[in-house]
Amino acid sequence: MSLYFLEYDLRRQRDYQKLYDELKLFDAVRILKSLWCFKRDSTTAEGLRDYFKQFIDSDDGLMVAEVSDWATINTEGNPNQLK
Repeated sequence: MSLYFLEYDLRRQRDYQKLYDELKLFDAVRILKSLWCFKRDSTTAEGLRDYFKQFIDSDDGLMVAEVSDWATINTEGNPNQLK
């Protein structure tokens, strides 16, 4: 199972709820205000980007990265909290 970080920049309308609802279904953990992490099998960062873009507006920014090493300080959460 791979660890992914998802970061977003919602620009104009800032309708967060659709994205938050979907991240909840992924059992994601919020690390920073606009940074979440979750685990997934059999996918890629590109595939996840394409999936999550349906939950943001066309002018919003989105980044998904597969992560193998990480460190945090003073964050809301961290990947150790994932199920």
